[in-house]
Amino acid sequence: MLQCIFLLSDSGEVMLEKQLTGQRVDRSICAWFWEHTISQGDFPKLQPVIASPTHYLFQILREGITFLACTQVEMPPLMAIEFLCRVADVLSDYLGGLNEDLIKDNFVIVYELLDEMIDNGFPLTTEPNILREMIAPPNIVNKMLSVVTGNSSNMSDTLPGATSSCIPWRTADPKYANNEVYVDLVEEMDAIVNRDGVLVKCEIYGEVQVNSHLSGVPDLTLSFANPSILDDVRFHPCVRFRPWESQQILSFVPPDGQFKLMSYRVRKLKSSPIYVKPQLTSDAGTCRVSVLVGIRNDPRKTIDSITVQFQLPPCILSADLTSNYGTVNILANKTCSWSIGRIPKDKAPAMSGTLVLETGLERLHVFPTFQVGFRIMGVALSGLQIDKLDLKNLPKPPYKGFRALTRAGEFEVRS
Repeated sequence: MLQCIFLLSDSGEVMLEKQLTGQRVDRSICAWFWEHTISQGDFPKLQPVIASPTHYLFQILREGITFLACTQVEMPPLMAIEFLCRVADVLSDYLGGLNEDLIKDNFVIVYELLDEMIDNGFPLTTEPNILREMIAPPNIVNKMLSVVTGNSSNMSDTLPGATSSCIPWRTADPKYANNEVYVDLVEEMDAIVNRDGVLVKCEIYGEVQVNSHLSGVPDLTLSFANPSILDDVRFHPCVRFRPWESQQILSFVPPDGQFKLMSYRVRKLKSSPIYVKPQLTSDAGTCRVSVLVGIRNDPRKTIDSITVQFQLPPCILSADLTSNYGTVNILANKTCSWSIGRIPKDKAPAMSGTLVLETGLERLHVFPTFQVGFRIMGVALSGLQIDKLDLKNLPKPPYKGFRALTRAGEFEVRS
């Protein structure tokens, strides 16, 4: 049972406080959490479950916003973390993103959503379809009406029909002139390349995203050509578990609109689509930098949005870096960003230059880690392939579409 939820900005300010039970949680717990966070150093990798002297704390970080939940009683940690993730997803969907200004401008809607999503510390209504029928998303018309009438509430006067349905994730009896369903495979590649250029870790985190606009109550079956490669699968509540357990197929009645059907991992991949080769040599108070980028395994699709970033060490006074392709920028926080875009066919992109060390330091002792970004449309690098999508309970065959996208996740190259 959760007792309180706080939303903290990236500076530690409490933007929103929601007490969930009669036993109030003092705000001083946020100060303790922030001091603990600063002492840990690497905030994005902070543990999601923390035991304070008085409470158990659960936290997730989304777009610089920390969602912090507190309780004094033992409870399943995964339930608290999953609920916070669902709150973040719903707020991002409602507000069109997540940042400090959006939450402060729409705090009434945020409070109304939390009132419906959790009751006396226990999760209640978390399905976006039902919440949209109960609480209207913010728009210009609603804001103008609230100014004119003085009524800032977006709550509906009627209870959604789906609340009493055996399919609570689906809007009651939707109707469309053109029935269509789209399935996207969206994958992120996490990789670590050591200083010798050896790929020590490479895995895919993927999601099957569905955008469904189907009338009535359709029954869908999605199968893969090679489901045995999947690990750590997670399903939307609409998925029937027995068909997957016995036949490795997804059988479900979809929510209306866009939703994440499942997520998965594919581990121990042998190669990455591009290579980044940094070389750093340091002596006499300077450090010479040379970075090469190229295609290692051609996925037969265009690799674009290629970027290479690294944090300049604190001991660097100045940097002079240029490239033969793309643009190099050094940001205010001493981050060097090299934007390449697409790799040309006639030459390999290269960046080189010199870093000047602070006075009295002969050599660089802390070498940076390079963060690589890229995007490949039309291919799933995990090798996962959709076999077929069957639909039942529809008066006529709908339009079906399939797409794939792979992008870089935490892709690190050590130097």
